Amino acid sequence: MTYTPSTQDTSVPAPRGVPDRHINAVRQATDVLYETVEELDESAVRGASLLPGWSRGHVITHLARNADALVNLLTWARTGVEHQAYTSRTDRDADIEEGSRRSLQVIRADLDSACLRFDAACREMPAHAWRSEVSAPKGQVIPASTVPLLRLREIWIHLVDLDAGVGFGDLPEQFVEEFLDDAVQQFEGRVEPFGVEVTLPGGDQRSWVVNGPASRSSVSGSASAVLGWLTGRTDGADLRGELPELPDWV
Repeated sequence: MTYTPSTQDTSVPAPRGVPDRHINAVRQATDVLYETVEELDESAVRGASLLPGWSRGHVITHLARNADALVNLLTWARTGVEHQAYTSRTDRDADIEEGSRRSLQVIRADLDSACLRFDAACREMPAHAWRSEVSAPKGQVIPASTVPLLRLREIWIHLVDLDAGVGFGDLPEQFVEEFLDDAVQQFEGRVEPFGVEVTLPGGDQRSWVVNGPASRSSVSGSASAVLGWLTGRTDGADLRGELPELPDWV
């Protein structure tokens, strides 16, 4: 595959509000994604992913369409003209289903092109445009500066879903807290409050209250175990405490 984003002079500080840290991390995660996909053959790409009903081809195609969806949000922020991430959930699902049936060569080329479009969209953003507000794929209003973090999370979580050698323990340690922050926010208004006590990769402890502020129960464990459970990828067997029933990850 041919992903070769332009390098930037990191010795020059980015203007305030420009999410260079996340943009650079997306580039690194994309390299891992490419290496993982490159190891797959036609049989493997048709094999089951960890997501029910989805093959690895579905997951890779979804990552391509997600890149394009986030380009839409950056275009919205840059131009001021509304560009929703997806025209509809139905169209999104249909595009993924159709794309998953293509040959591995075409799936790889599609992923390559979509990743390059996202990187170009980040490079073309004026510093002031990162402060513009857009609607994320799940409907919440966010500053455009959050978009690269959304892409970073999407790549790493779905790398796990590919079931091709990447696990939650492989996620970059410096972003695990942010991934957990995001995961906790997904359950706002959807569950009874409960506490989460996490041991971070470096050994530090941090606590969250899901759908706080009150909490009658507490779940504890390593960052990777908690993240796997909150995102619906694991059953929480490695966690301690009384695990509440979580709604579907959306």
